[in-house]
Amino acid sequence: MPLSEDSVSLLYQYKFPALHFINLRKTCRIILSIFVFLLLWQSPANPESRSPSGIRVPILLYHRFGPLAADGMTVTTSTFESHLKYLKSHSHSVIPLRHLVDHYLGKKAPFPSRSVVITADDGHKSVYTEMSPLLKKYQVPVTLFLYPSAISNASYAMTWDQLRELKETGLFDFQSHTFWHPNFKEEKKRLKPAEYEDFVEKQLKKSRERIEKELGVKVDMLAWPFGIYDEWLIRKVIQSGYVAAFTMERRHASPSENMMTLPRYLMVHQERRNADDTIRILLGEK
Repeated sequence: MPLSEDSVSLLYQYKFPALHFINLRKTCRIILSIFVFLLLWQSPANPESRSPSGIRVPILLYHRFGPLAADGMTVTTSTFESHLKYLKSHSHSVIPLRHLVDHYLGKKAPFPSRSVVITADDGHKSVYTEMSPLLKKYQVPVTLFLYPSAISNASYAMTWDQLRELKETGLFDFQSHTFWHPNFKEEKKRLKPAEYEDFVEKQLKKSRERIEKELGVKVDMLAWPFGIYDEWLIRKVIQSGYVAAFTMERRHASPSENMMTLPRYLMVHQERRNADDTIRILLGEK
């Protein structure tokens, strides 16, 4: 609580009794004026005017790709290329997710004002066959959130060798999507409390350890399976050493967000909408 003028006068007389003859009222006004000036200089009315750190950034989330949309979660390869062309032609910078997170954590310099982040969940094999050639063509970075139980195991997933090949391009980062993509709500109903806690801890730990071992990367970010999370899960994720986690809530990310619930836009097949219109509307452009 700021001191009143009378309080300042009393303190001034106590500290400097020999100077009690000074016009205290005038002195207080000078001190208060300087204080107000410093506040205004350091805290502009518009928070975003301080630096680009106040800029809201869209994080795009893809899953799989193909010449045709086999389901709602498949974005056609041509549509994805249209998205990349739109971003380039409209002067958007696609930045690594790590850059965004490190900046929000105060570890990295600001990024361009028209920045976008691209992510892809699950490790589907179409990331290797359809997505990666376009990322190389346009030199765009992406973060893949993987659940290791599927890699080199499920028919729909990439292999560890393919992921290592992608790593060599310098365009890919690899992070955790838990070990086998469980539905935490269902597991909580099925298991006893102690069993559920052990289950969650293993999902978080085994995923991180396996990805780090196979790909030699630092894993400290998580994509919530099915976008499911709660306060208890957030605490477990933090205790497990993760610094950021991502949902599927449709809004731009900002520095004011909880780092454990950063939002992403789920990109799906939209048969009746032009690809440019989809990305334009999402970015809030006319």
